Amino acid sequence: MASNTIGTDGVITRDARSRYRTAQREENGAHGAYEGELRRGGGSPRSDVTVSRTTAPGDVAELLGEQGEVVVRARRMYDGDKLIQLADTFIPVDVAQAAGIEQVDTGVGGIISRMREAGFDQGAEATEDVELRPSTEAEAEAFGLEPGELVLSITHIGATEDGRVVEVSRHILGRGWKLRYAVPLA
Repeated sequence: MASNTIGTDGVITRDARSRYRTAQREENGAHGAYEGELRRGGGSPRSDVTVSRTTAPGDVAELLGEQGEVVVRARRMYDGDKLIQLADTFIPVDVAQAAGIEQVDTGVGGIISRMREAGFDQGAEATEDVELRPSTEAEAEAFGLEPGELVLSITHIGATEDGRVVEVSRHILGRGWKLRYAVPLA
């Protein structure tokens, strides 16, 4: 099965073909895709997580179909002491409450597993939009970049079988990432 790797040059290959599968997210007690993939690659994952309620940015609110308050899980994700990813996840309040994911530790498999258990299964696929864009001042400072230096932004959109978007995650990646996807040919 495909898996994320950390090369001898420190480049992290994020393998979107498998990272969100239950077995990958829950492997050896991992608390989500990030922890599972970094461990498999020989890394030392840790995350600083804050959970709050706020109004989502306009584009996220449109994707969620939510104009009011949403739950935000803001994460600074590290390999050892090196910050390698910023990730904010926006979740409708009713989904977060039902899934019990308004606390920092969401347990084995993370929020996708808790959502599935609460009846918000995201099915067999998710959509990810990848954009290379200038960093904000806050992102540049966090990653040690010059303001405006390019970062990768991945917007992950998870929906139930009936089409309800239950999660929008915005992953911001600094230097040292390679993305791997599978594309249908037929």
